[in-house]
Order: sequence, then structure tokens, then C-alpha cells
Amino acid sequence: METDYNYARIEEAIRYIEANRKSQPSLEEVASHVCLSPYHFQRMFTAWAGISPKQFLEYLNVGYAKRILREERPSLLEATDEVGLSSTSRLYDLFIHIEGMTPGEYQSGGTRLAMHYLFSPSPFGEVIIASTSRGVSYIAFADEGREDAVQRLRNAFPFASVTEQEDEHNQNAANVFRLNWSDVHEVKLHLKGTRFQIKVWESLVRVPAGHLTTYHRLAESIGNANASRAVGSAVADNPVAVLIPCHRVIRSTGSFGQYHWRPERKAAMIGWEAARFSAQA
Repeated sequence: METDYNYARIEEAIRYIEANRKSQPSLEEVASHVCLSPYHFQRMFTAWAGISPKQFLEYLNVGYAKRILREERPSLLEATDEVGLSSTSRLYDLFIHIEGMTPGEYQSGGTRLAMHYLFSPSPFGEVIIASTSRGVSYIAFADEGREDAVQRLRNAFPFASVTEQEDEHNQNAANVFRLNWSDVHEVKLHLKGTRFQIKVWESLVRVPAGHLTTYHRLAESIGNANASRAVGSAVADNPVAVLIPCHRVIRSTGSFGQYHWRPERKAAMIGWEAARFSAQA
């Protein structure tokens, strides 16, 4: 997958542009920084984002983020007791069903759980996707290599049986990352988390691609407006990268803030989704 192969350069370009925003680096400067000709860099970036680097930068400024927060519909994060939640855009309709692990499974670190994993390319780098018989339980970026990614999976579920193998659930999720949505109607998640964490994650998947929210609004959506700090911790503990879109949570000031998988990747994901799915829709 070409976008996955080029993502490291995309991320480095975003890092460079952000670090030199005041001087407004030219296309030639950014291309030189990532060791490409201006022509090839422009072509690569546009193939990845769907728009030019200059247009992409418009989605990464605080003013844009504040506008999206202002224009966000009040009902976007409407609280619900239903388990099945939907995240939609003009280009896809992905239904995410969340099921929590039983207290025994949660407390035992996965004892008696059989987990299958595979590696998949994505527009933001390679990911490891692990699932049980009931759904996807873990997605993480394999930034430090596949061996390290598998070890981190084993650390998260120390007593589970972990095998590299495709199954219906991890393959369904992989199709989403490969942008192959034609056969994906539902992605099932089987998550290890407290009731509070799962409630936050359920609310998170209601934030559509191309939109943004804040920790305070998430807290309001679960009926506890004073729980912003606890909500922030639940967001940080998200075990399923991208499909539970913690990258769509930003500060109320409009700044993107930190991200477990590096702030440059968060900026890349926000900009990519804004370009692809049009937050103005």
C-alpha cells in the first residue's frame, strides 16, 4: 500500500511544517527536508491526503478547529444507553458494536481468551489488530516494529493465548484501515475496560470523521460534566486506535494537544479526515 509506505515522510513533513509555521516554509523547502523533489512530494502528499500540502495546512490551525467546535451540532454526542453506536460520513457508514469483557476476563488479564492478530497497512502507518471470538480487542500502531508490537499486545493480555491468524473480526477491521468499506457493515469490539471507560469510548465513536470534540463535551455527553479529567484518562487508555477515535478529542482552546501515538500523527489524522470527509457537510 503506497500510502503506508510514504506515511513516515508525510509525518516528517507535517512535523517540519508545524515547527516552522511562522516562516511559512515553501513547497521546495518541505520537499527538500523529506528528501524528495517538489514534484514528487506534491504528488505523494496529494495522493495521500486528497488535497495539496498548502490546503491541508488550513485544517491544522487553531482557527479552523475552533470553528468546527462552534458549528458542531449539539446533538452530536447525545448520550444513549444503547450499546450499538454508529459513526457516519458522506463516504461511509461504519457501524461499531461495543461489548465489554466480563469482570472475570477483565480482572484475569485475558485468562482463557484466545486472541488472533494480524498486521495491516493504514494511511497512518502499520497497525496490529487483535481479536477474540467476540470482536476486536486491541489495535495499536507498530511504530517500533512487529516484534515489539506483539510483545505490547502480550503485555496488555498477559494470560491470553495469542496467535498470528486472520479471523472475521480482525479482517473486518483491516478492511477499514485499507479503505475497503464495500463489504464492511459492522465492526465488533470486545473491550477490556471499566464501565466508565466503556461509556466514554461509546460516546467517542459517535464523533464522525471530519468533526472534533472536547474533553468537557465528552463529559457532558455521558451525563457528568465535572468529569473532564476522568474522561481524559479514559480517552488516553483507549485500547483500539482509530476505530475509537480519541484523535478527534482536542482542547477547548482549539489546540490539538498530545496523543499517545505522537502529536504529528494526531494532526495527520485530523487533517486527513477533514480533507476526505469534509467537516462542513
